[in-house]
Amino acid sequence: MPLALVTGAARADSIAAGIVPRLRNSGWAVVTSDLGDADHPADLSTTDGPESLIDTVVREHGTITALVLSHAYDVESGILDTTAESFDRHVAVNARATLLLIAAFARQAAPEGGAIVALTSDHVTGNLPYGASKGALDRIVISAARELGPRGISANVLNPGPIDTGWMDEGVREHLAGLTPQGRLGRPADVAALVDFLVSPEGRWVSGQLLKSDGAFSAEF
Repeated sequence: MPLALVTGAARADSIAAGIVPRLRNSGWAVVTSDLGDADHPADLSTTDGPESLIDTVVREHGTITALVLSHAYDVESGILDTTAESFDRHVAVNARATLLLIAAFARQAAPEGGAIVALTSDHVTGNLPYGASKGALDRIVISAARELGPRGISANVLNPGPIDTGWMDEGVREHLAGLTPQGRLGRPADVAALVDFLVSPEGRWVSGQLLKSDGAFSAEF
């Protein structure tokens, strides 16, 4: 049974919490990580946390075949009120940890390779450090597709658009649903279906892409 590591899976209503059961139903053994309530608590803001997480999972569960990066640090602020400390923490968790996790994943991968999928966002205005760090994540993952492709590893970035994971009030929910042609918000299950395909052997020819799976929310009028 192939092994997948899914980060950022502590909250019951998170995107990762929707991905985990989908992968298990498709025959994956799944290990989760987060700061708190997960199989493996890990502080990804530290320089040694990402590699330590990969090493622990491999030691206890075996070789990881799929790496799904759904962790994120997000404190909203703009250009005028973002502190250096806040910016650095966003970059550490959202970008640097992504780089270190991918590198550690690649070093332990089996000869047949594996798959990386990272969740991203294009929310920047008023959420500058989050958006900037996610932009860095995008470049890291797409670069990994080229560099790690010879090792049989695919790598993609997935932008799911607005998903109601508990942060929306009713007004925001109705407004965003009204901007989507299908008249509803995305659900964690929608994200999980695409992740399931991308990490499958059949999906790994898709690589180096920033994919939008948002029900045409981002499509131009």
